[in-house]
Amino acid sequence: MTEDDVRANAYAMPLTNPAFPKGPYRFVNREFLIITYRTDPAALRAVVPAPLVVGEPIVKYEFIRMPDSTGFGDYTETGQVIPVTLDGQAGGYVHAMYLDDESPIAGGRELWGFPKKLASPKLAVDKDTLVGTLHYGAVQVAVATMGYKHHAVDTGPVLAALTAPNFLLKIIPHVDGSPRICELVRYYCEDVTVKGAWTGPVALELFHHALAPVAQLPVLEVLSGIHIQSDLTLGLGTVVHDYLAPR
Repeated sequence: MTEDDVRANAYAMPLTNPAFPKGPYRFVNREFLIITYRTDPAALRAVVPAPLVVGEPIVKYEFIRMPDSTGFGDYTETGQVIPVTLDGQAGGYVHAMYLDDESPIAGGRELWGFPKKLASPKLAVDKDTLVGTLHYGAVQVAVATMGYKHHAVDTGPVLAALTAPNFLLKIIPHVDGSPRICELVRYYCEDVTVKGAWTGPVALELFHHALAPVAQLPVLEVLSGIHIQSDLTLGLGTVVHDYLAPR
């Protein structure tokens, strides 16, 4: 293999057998359970990197079921998104993500900088209840419940929320362990179709775990819950801040 061959084919690792294909990455019948809750302002400020700015001490805990995603297959994901602004533009900072499939873990981390870790999330209907759970190994870390499709909601605000910008902190180390890439990345969901959205009574519990510290942003008050069914394309990102650039 020549050096030109390496350059032409080096879009992911391993070189001769990448963990994921090239995009675009289309998701069909993507299902969300999103619980919005109030948390400790000091705890929130401690985990959100500048130049992102935190407003209200709000967190969105998300369970996402993805049965049909181009290149990534069938998997489930969960994690925390924090409402922030950057230069006055409102969006969400993706703070933590846990999922059960290697391909989107590798692709998410290498391409965008998603903070993905391997775990066992689930989102399913249990009789009259939509239930989301997260286990890290044998230990339960999160459980969310919501009445199944109690009240339909206007899909206009849901579409606006799904197409708002999201921010990620992408870190790739050098061979000596120092950061080689340390960037704030912005991405959007594109070609979004909202097939339905519902709300109902909702509850959320988070449990402390040393390696899945979702409870470091404690639930002080559950504000709302929403269940969404959609199709969308995960757009590629742009760098909006380089932490290693000379000042």
